[in-house]
Amino acid sequence: MLAVAAAIILAFLPMISSETVHPVGDARGWTLGFDYKTWSESKQFRVSDTLLFGYNKAFHNVIEVTGPDFKACNTANPIGAYSSGSDEVGLGKPGRRWFICAVGKYCQMGMKLNVTIHAADALMLAPAPAPWSHHHKCRHPFVSKW
Repeated sequence: MLAVAAAIILAFLPMISSETVHPVGDARGWTLGFDYKTWSESKQFRVSDTLLFGYNKAFHNVIEVTGPDFKACNTANPIGAYSSGSDEVGLGKPGRRWFICAVGKYCQMGMKLNVTIHAADALMLAPAPAPWSHHHKCRHPFVSKW
C-alpha cells in the first residue's frame, strides 16, 4: 500500500512543482479571430508560470488592465503595457489577471484574455477517467495470493 501511495505522489509531483510557459493562443498567438476565453479555460495557470504573448507588433499590443476595465475594454488606466511582439509576463501571485489589445476596436472584437492563477503548491488534478464497467467479463480474474 505504501508503494502505491509513493507512486501516486511521484506521478503528480511534476504537475505540482513545474513551471510552465503558456504561449497565448498556442500556435495562433495573440491575434484577432481566436477564442481566448476557451483557450484560458483549457489551461491551468500557477504561480511561477509565464504567459508568452507572440504577435506582430505593427498590428497589436498587450495591455494589462483591471477586471472592470477588461469588461469595458478601457485602456485609460493600464497596469502594464507590452509592445515587443514577444512579451513574457510572469505570474507571480495567485489571483486573476486581465489583458487586452488596445489597437483600434480589437478588444471589443474579442482580443482579450483573463487568467486565474492558482498557488504553486495547489494540487491541480486532471479529470478522472471514466469508471470501469462492471459488465466487463474477464476470463482470468485477478486473485491475490496475499
